[in-house]
Amino acid sequence: MIIDVAAYREGRRCEDVVSLDRALEVTADDGAFVWLGLYEPTEDEFDVACRRFDLHELAVEDAIKAHQRPKLEVYGTTISMVLKTARHLDAEEEVEFGEIFLFVGVGFVVAVRHGEASSLSHVRATLEARPDRLRCGPSAVLHAIVDHVVDDYLPVLEGIDNDIEEVEAQVFSRAGTNPVERIYNLKREVLDFHRATVPLVDPVERLAEGKVPNVHSEIQPYFRDVHDHLVRVTERVVADRDLLNSVLEANLTQVGLRQNEDMRKISAWVAIGVVPTLLAGIYGMNLEQMPLIDHGAAFPLVVGAMAAVAGGLFALFRHRHWL
Repeated sequence: MIIDVAAYREGRRCEDVVSLDRALEVTADDGAFVWLGLYEPTEDEFDVACRRFDLHELAVEDAIKAHQRPKLEVYGTTISMVLKTARHLDAEEEVEFGEIFLFVGVGFVVAVRHGEASSLSHVRATLEARPDRLRCGPSAVLHAIVDHVVDDYLPVLEGIDNDIEEVEAQVFSRAGTNPVERIYNLKREVLDFHRATVPLVDPVERLAEGKVPNVHSEIQPYFRDVHDHLVRVTERVVADRDLLNSVLEANLTQVGLRQNEDMRKISAWVAIGVVPTLLAGIYGMNLEQMPLIDHGAAFPLVVGAMAAVAGGLFALFRHRHWL
């Protein structure tokens, strides 16, 4: 569906442009440009923009089907860019991903969004409040959207970091839990987030270094700031991935230690029970010739010996922290 369509001239929205047909009549001859926002469009909905702005068929196919990795391609004078959006769902401990396909050319910006993450309405409102920035044309919109997507990565990182801290506490808690499933789920989310952010570094670097045509010279320095933020995001993602590997190894070690501790306890109790069982077995053989068999205090002596040996072993094992 069409979310919003507008034309801008000299950094300000043209109030007389209120429909798609009217917006498509705007030309770049007088410095104006069109910003068209679409959400999960069908082929028919997208066809009008494709024909009007002469979008490349390969890029259009990607925009309709989605599920692409972050990338930047140039078709003639048109920039095609794919961004992965993300938001952290605290209750489910999941990262929800979406995609934004941008087509930026002379006199137009077409933004195609898939998924719920990273709505662009706030970006449009913020830019419309900055006519000095909008005067730079479609490049200003490209920067604003990329900057918005990268900024949205920070709350996701904070949510992942909180989940990792919680699972670390579980691993080293005295409760003896084994959160291996939670660790693997977190590893999957971090790996997916890694695939969404790391491939974006090179396209943003190209924009920052002026290696992409038709990017306004006043906007280019702002991409350097976005690139710096993105590099820091990817560094934290890599650190979280390594940390989760360490947490998984620590959890496996903790499980092994708890199993060894359980085996020591079982062995200790078995050893304590062996001596009374042995004495009871000997004196239960009903033989006529046995030590103390005719002594009046034979029973209390044997029972006392059982208790003394069992108590001694119990004290020894407690001293060695086996029990």
